[in-house]
Amino acid sequence: MNRLETEIIHLDSQLDLLTSYDHKVPHITKYMGSKRSILDFVIGAINEIYTEGKVCDLFAGTSVLSGALGKLVPIHSNDIQEYSAVLSKTYLSNYDWQQFSSTLLEDILIAASDHVKDFKEEYSNLNYTYSAEMTIKQFVQLEKKQQKLLDYNFDGSLYHLFTKYYSGTYWSFEQCLWIDALRRVAEDYRNTPVYYVILSSLMYSMSYCSQSTGHYAQYRDAKSESSKNDILIYRLRDIKPYFESKFNQLKQHLGSNNLDHTVTSFDYRKCLDEIEPGTLVYADPPYAFVHYSRFYHAIETLVKYDYPQVDHKGRYRSDRHQSPFGRRTEVKKAFQALFIGIKKKQSDLILSYSNTGMISLDEIMQIAKDNIGKNYDVSYKEQDYKHSTMGRSDDKNKEVMEYLIIIKKI
Repeated sequence: MNRLETEIIHLDSQLDLLTSYDHKVPHITKYMGSKRSILDFVIGAINEIYTEGKVCDLFAGTSVLSGALGKLVPIHSNDIQEYSAVLSKTYLSNYDWQQFSSTLLEDILIAASDHVKDFKEEYSNLNYTYSAEMTIKQFVQLEKKQQKLLDYNFDGSLYHLFTKYYSGTYWSFEQCLWIDALRRVAEDYRNTPVYYVILSSLMYSMSYCSQSTGHYAQYRDAKSESSKNDILIYRLRDIKPYFESKFNQLKQHLGSNNLDHTVTSFDYRKCLDEIEPGTLVYADPPYAFVHYSRFYHAIETLVKYDYPQVDHKGRYRSDRHQSPFGRRTEVKKAFQALFIGIKKKQSDLILSYSNTGMISLDEIMQIAKDNIGKNYDVSYKEQDYKHSTMGRSDDKNKEVMEYLIIIKKI
């Protein structure tokens, strides 16, 4: 067999990731900058240069790439935020639903309901009821009463974090009770993949019941009759049916998966040190000065459940991570470290960025060429893209040019 015939056989047997990936990967939470709508663009580029081994998603975020490719190739999913690891493990775990009770979801909801009941009996003096007939004055007073629970002494009762920290902010007291209850029940399944499905379903419920715009940068105040009525729509939503519908969807979609996946919560530089040489890396770092830890601190706290010190009106974690890619004084050095890490591991890189980013495409290309060396080809592709700002105004989507910078060994 000559060399040409060998290459043809290899190409014929190579998996087509673009056509084979999971186009119906379940959505879990609202997220700024999610690549879900341009998966064809991203996976098409991966498909062009992937040969074998793991694909590392260096800044995984909602881990949609893990959901899309996790049944086809081994994934190394990484993000410094721990909620991302939960989402990755939800998509990448190996599920044998037969080992669990046929009434699994019912058992979870009954246990959560018992927690809510016990909590209400222990703290019967805490009662906050919304109604459609409330005046704006009554509404604001009720919100402020709940917000004062941050200073309430719950006498060390377990699983009251969201009730104490977030009642009357992004969620109502009742919603927070259910968030705490379902988080407690998740611990009963800590050593099984069901743990991740519970937390992911809860993140989904939180996202769609929150009175904010889908992220948690700041909750809204009722300053007019119309804003009060809009907030009230979300205050009256029940966590339970949202949780139930997402849990059922994930249970139906997720199954056996025996590929050698890895999930880490490292800084990107540490992750590059840890990956196997030759790993194909996809990097989607923050583009702008907005830090994701400010927008998604609440689900980070849900996962850690560590009763952190919180700051400012938004009740952000005081220890929240701030990426060097979001700092003008550090962004160029951050890209330099990325490219040096890729060169060190003799890896290929596909880098997502946009024309609204902290630095220009030309600057990134130059930094790459200065640091990656002569053994790499550096090119790029571009595509129009509507970036979601997660707002409720006319400016909720912004037209951007999305770039894929492709750095491939020659």
